Amino acid sequence: MNKKVIITAAITGAIHTPSMSPYLPITPEQIINDAVGAHEAGASVVHIHARCPETGRPSSDLKLIQEIVSGIKQRSNVVICITTGAGLGMTLEERISAIPKLKPELASCNAGSVNFVLQRAAEKIKNPKYDWELPYLENTYDFVFSNTFKGIDYFVRTMNDNDTKPEFEIYDVGMINNIAYFLEKGLLKSPVYLQFVMGILGGIPATVDNLVYLLKTAKELIGDFSWSCAAAGRYQFKLTTAALALGGNVRVGLEDNLFVRPGVMAKSSAEQVIQIRQIANNLGLEAATPEEARTILSLKGISKVAY
Repeated sequence: MNKKVIITAAITGAIHTPSMSPYLPITPEQIINDAVGAHEAGASVVHIHARCPETGRPSSDLKLIQEIVSGIKQRSNVVICITTGAGLGMTLEERISAIPKLKPELASCNAGSVNFVLQRAAEKIKNPKYDWELPYLENTYDFVFSNTFKGIDYFVRTMNDNDTKPEFEIYDVGMINNIAYFLEKGLLKSPVYLQFVMGILGGIPATVDNLVYLLKTAKELIGDFSWSCAAAGRYQFKLTTAALALGGNVRVGLEDNLFVRPGVMAKSSAEQVIQIRQIANNLGLEAATPEEARTILSLKGISKVAY
């Protein structure tokens, strides 16, 4: 049997703004449709953020998040990973609020603080659709995405209390050491799930050498883990292809990259899923089903969520 790989589709995120692409999902209906389409294309996990339907600004509104995840669940059995990154500048309480309320199977958990700079994206927007977009992006030049040890502890304990598995977002190599600390402390159980997020200005550059180094460091410090790779923008398919060759899982989607190939905008996250699935097939790999992903990651199952 060919090895099964988990393809995650990150649907809308909190990085791109509506002026950057007419295809970026904004409303709950658009986000639901994009997530279901990504699942039908081969994604076994969808990574979910919410946005204000009127302006497209990232939102932590629980009603919006619940509408989105409930709508996805009604139409598919895909694993839903709810963000705790939410939007830049949100409080810890805002970021974690969906976990005790909705009790998802999987939730992102950022593994350390990082400069998260999007200022260069603002330079490319000449006529913003909404007033919030340019200040939101430009202000990141003086912004630290704060994930202190106390904050990580709080997030992990909340997830443990709700039987939600953390998906640790690793933006730089030192964050692997942070996870090792919480394993030693006994707050985490092996195997943990790591998502290497590469190519963010402020984080580790998106190179194959750096991916190999992340993987090597995780093996030395953590030992038993599952892992996936996501990469920003033009690096997306280069790094996810390398991850497949190295035995990892992959994340694509409009949160990470607005294009399906150079100069060609992706009209949906599904287009990117189709492309990475074809690459996986060419390597002798098969996309895992949602149930297979649940087994690989030891998730509690869709019947135990609260939405």
